[in-house]
Amino acid sequence: MTALRAAGAPLALVAAIVVGIKAGEASGPSGSVPLLILAVVAGLGALVASGRLRLAISAIGVLLLACALTGRAFDGMVHSAFRAPAQSMHSVVLRGTLVGDPDPFRFSTSALVRVTNLDGAAVPARTVLVRASGDLMGQLGILGAGDRVRLDGMLEPLEGWDAYQRWRHAVARLELRRIEAFTATGAPLTRVADAIRGRVLEGTRGLPASERALLAGFLLGDTRSMSAGTKATFRDAGLSHLVAVSGENLAFVLALASPFLGRMPRTGRLVGGIAVIVVFGTMTRWEPSVLRAATMAVLALLARYSGRPASAARLLALGAGLLLLIDPFLVHSVGFELSCAACAGIAFLGPPVSARLRGPAWFREALGTTFAAQLGVAPVQIPIFGSLPLVALPANVLAAPLVGPITVLGLVSSVVADVFGARSTPGRIVALPVFVLVRLLEGVATASARFPLAVDGRGVLLVGAVVSLIAAGLRLRGRSAPAAVP
Repeated sequence: MTALRAAGAPLALVAAIVVGIKAGEASGPSGSVPLLILAVVAGLGALVASGRLRLAISAIGVLLLACALTGRAFDGMVHSAFRAPAQSMHSVVLRGTLVGDPDPFRFSTSALVRVTNLDGAAVPARTVLVRASGDLMGQLGILGAGDRVRLDGMLEPLEGWDAYQRWRHAVARLELRRIEAFTATGAPLTRVADAIRGRVLEGTRGLPASERALLAGFLLGDTRSMSAGTKATFRDAGLSHLVAVSGENLAFVLALASPFLGRMPRTGRLVGGIAVIVVFGTMTRWEPSVLRAATMAVLALLARYSGRPASAARLLALGAGLLLLIDPFLVHSVGFELSCAACAGIAFLGPPVSARLRGPAWFREALGTTFAAQLGVAPVQIPIFGSLPLVALPANVLAAPLVGPITVLGLVSSVVADVFGARSTPGRIVALPVFVLVRLLEGVATASARFPLAVDGRGVLLVGAVVSLIAAGLRLRGRSAPAAVP
């Protein structure tokens, strides 16, 4: 309850933002100027108000702002230079930059490209989904985020499963016929991040293919080399989040950088910390979970710099609200929803659950945090995926002690392999404990996946009702017990 009260106002504003986004989606493409003016007026009114009136006016202001920004985003998608060619399925030549790494599938490879040139003419930048099949799968697959390309293909509307890509701002699909040219990224930040990313991946070469692919997912969220069987195993065990980079990975990276940052002056620590966060986010391609974690980390650094540290619950509410205003379509990102839900569960339920458990502190914190995270994601995971694996709680408790050592030793082994070589004696020595830890993690996932028990929405309601009745009975019993005689 303490965390909830501390984050009460930011949570109310986040709720208003979500309502505004939904209202903007319902109204569709629209002009945003009138709503923006009203939002500014509400903001000015909140400055002179106080107490609950200020919160109410602020909520109205951010609701109007979110509605305006959502309508503007839809308007940009509908009124674009790509709409008419896509509807008529024209052959076009595009020039643009890859937004992220290509995603390999069984029969195709796809990538999002930020296009700035259509058939030789400059156009307002829009995102296009590029899909390649046959021999072109390999050609597209070797490219990476930030690479600049010239592509020849047929422009089509987003249909079927690809329609979901509109929530990633895609306005059309290009069936690729030929990659006419490509050049590596020239952005300094991306080049630095890619160089570090390459060194990290190079450091895993001393491991067998399966463990190497799993470590790449664990450290960088890069699951492209993981087999379908391994992905299914981790999903059935409720451990998929371990190969999706999140706040825990970022926390370990900041911990590794802390000895260097600690020697800097106060402002230097702030700038250096933000630089580490930005480079790490670029390395991991700014996945929604990374966006959430990075935003919270930057807000935490700013709060500490200003001398007003904030709780995790407040940072989550402020970070989520800010990100939703920047990109209203994040409300449809499953990764973003799960990341926020897990973080909310840990922030609001973790401390009270851990305090009521028995045993050593490390056990209570691990079990309480894991249980709180599972409770947090349940309202999101069950409606989307239909169920929640019951084995996820014990599996995560067993996997939790392995997370830190794998992250730290995995990064250290990459540095050693970069200096001495992945197959050198020092490289093999450092890689050995990483191999053992990754195999242990695989063993936990494999053993847990053998218990396919899951709970759906009705099961959650039943368990919640039973727990509530037991809690109510214990409370009533405690009140009715006779007072002790001194």
